[in-house]
Amino acid sequence: MNKRYTIVTHGCQMNEHDSEKISWLLENMGYEWTDYKEESDFIIYNTCLVRENAELRVYGQIGALKSLKRKNPDLIIAICGCMMQREEVRNVILSKYKHVDIIFGTSNIHKLPQLINRYEQTGKTIVDIVEDNREIVEDIEANRKYSFKAFVNITYGCNNFCTYCIVPYTRGRERSREPESILEEIQELAERGYKEITLLGQNVNSYGKTLGYDYSFARLLKEVNKIDGIERIRFMTSHPKDLSDELIEAIAKLDKVCEQLHLPVQSGSNRILKAMNRKYTREDYLLLIEKINKAVPNIAISTDIIVGFPGETEEDFNQTLDLVKKVKYDSAFTFLYSIREGTVAANMKNQVPDEIKHERFQRLLDTLYPIFYNENLKYMDKTVEVLVEEVSKNNENVLTGRTRTGKLIHFEGDKDLIGELVNVKITTVKSFTLEGHII
Repeated sequence: MNKRYTIVTHGCQMNEHDSEKISWLLENMGYEWTDYKEESDFIIYNTCLVRENAELRVYGQIGALKSLKRKNPDLIIAICGCMMQREEVRNVILSKYKHVDIIFGTSNIHKLPQLINRYEQTGKTIVDIVEDNREIVEDIEANRKYSFKAFVNITYGCNNFCTYCIVPYTRGRERSREPESILEEIQELAERGYKEITLLGQNVNSYGKTLGYDYSFARLLKEVNKIDGIERIRFMTSHPKDLSDELIEAIAKLDKVCEQLHLPVQSGSNRILKAMNRKYTREDYLLLIEKINKAVPNIAISTDIIVGFPGETEEDFNQTLDLVKKVKYDSAFTFLYSIREGTVAANMKNQVPDEIKHERFQRLLDTLYPIFYNENLKYMDKTVEVLVEEVSKNNENVLTGRTRTGKLIHFEGDKDLIGELVNVKITTVKSFTLEGHII
């Protein structure tokens, strides 16, 4: 075909992996990748609806494509992902961005070749949305970003309905893949030389609950741990309410499971946690942290925190700061609460003014950053195993990679080491990165 495509991805690891699948579908149709939209015959945006800023960026970027469409009327523009699952968003696209040709959602990526063919035959805008799909479509390959580490979906959707979150409405109810399909995919990756696997789900801890028979996430980890060739196993995201003692034991005993856990807390206030529908208390959460640290003393724990949830008082926020100091996180994703239409929290009274949100957000960062630095200080003069990932964007002589605990390391080395495991001695510590040299 000699046609080229570009994918722009917003959002989480789930979206990144969806884009890898889209890439595989397009290349099987004969398209070739290009970094440049100006050279593209097909441009697709894979969208996120979790934060308002991500949504606004998409509108701006899609609007900017109008001039490209004028220059090249044969250019096909598509939008998919979580934004497209919302009818009101689709209506905005259809009314204000008429140069968009194809719209589809999160559950019908496999139909993209059909949608493209339909558009080419009719020239009319195609909208194909599955509102409530319980089906899991297997056998979609992916053009992986790396040749040595890969994402593997184990669940889709979410049943938790946190009051601030749009995900259950955009990705549907939770459903687990069959363990045989997951293990077969990972086995194939191992045979192709992949060393690290990240198991993905909105809540990996509840894996197996929709299978209709007894099969836990801890059991799945044990089976993945047996696969020859795989050297590192990661997973995200874990919901605190479903983090079992069995899973903690698996993290501690399975040699390939990395000593890293992402455990979103969202708030340190019981009152706010209840309003968020998180189904645990700060005491529950701190007990989990205590159990985890006892079982895996060198584990790195990261989290998500929302600042300015409706009704959050100064006392509520101070309880979050107090919890942060108690846990001593290695890293954190921090967010200003953003109203998402269609969620329960969007209609809550006592929305926190923006100026208060921003002031609290800065105080949270001022509390977190010294903790990150102090946690990283534990690595000074230590030798750590690093999976080399890529050449630094700032220095072609510097490589970057990650430890088993997820720490980002910079060190000098030859690019031929990319994809290999090397030992690095840490010589410099910063809040977000470490530096060292190969030994």
